[in-house]
Amino acid sequence: MNKLTVLTTGGTIDKIYFDDKSDYQVGEPEIGRILRLMSVAFEWEVQPLMRKDSLHLDASDREAIREAVEASPDSHFLITHGTDTMVETASALAGLADKVIVLTGALNPARFIDSDAVFNIGCAVGAVQLLQPGTWIAMNGRIWNPAQVRKNRDANRFEARQES
Repeated sequence: MNKLTVLTTGGTIDKIYFDDKSDYQVGEPEIGRILRLMSVAFEWEVQPLMRKDSLHLDASDREAIREAVEASPDSHFLITHGTDTMVETASALAGLADKVIVLTGALNPARFIDSDAVFNIGCAVGAVQLLQPGTWIAMNGRIWNPAQVRKNRDANRFEARQES
């Protein structure tokens, strides 16, 4: 990997909460701060694309994400994304030849002390360097094929999709 291109779309990982009513906004991307603090030993660049909760992403947003990957000469991408529609966006990125794309996010904002953000980012950074071209999801300590995973909202985690 010559360089890691980080595309940010918003989601819980970047949320800032303002009061006890859970009023929030999606703030500046946290991943740049996290990568700097971890003193990673590779070149990286953060490109903010949007600042949305993933429930508010639509087909045009997913197309913009795909276009950003397609237009880049880089081959390794980490995309921070909200967890509720991460699988849908990963599916929209399928078939991009010679690109390794890993989506990750957090179930709690990166600014929270008990956030899973740093763990998920670390897992995604390792994965993007080792995986074959394709689109993957790094959540809950596992690397998932988007066609075989779902978010279990009740348990607040990602898990294998049950065949019906």
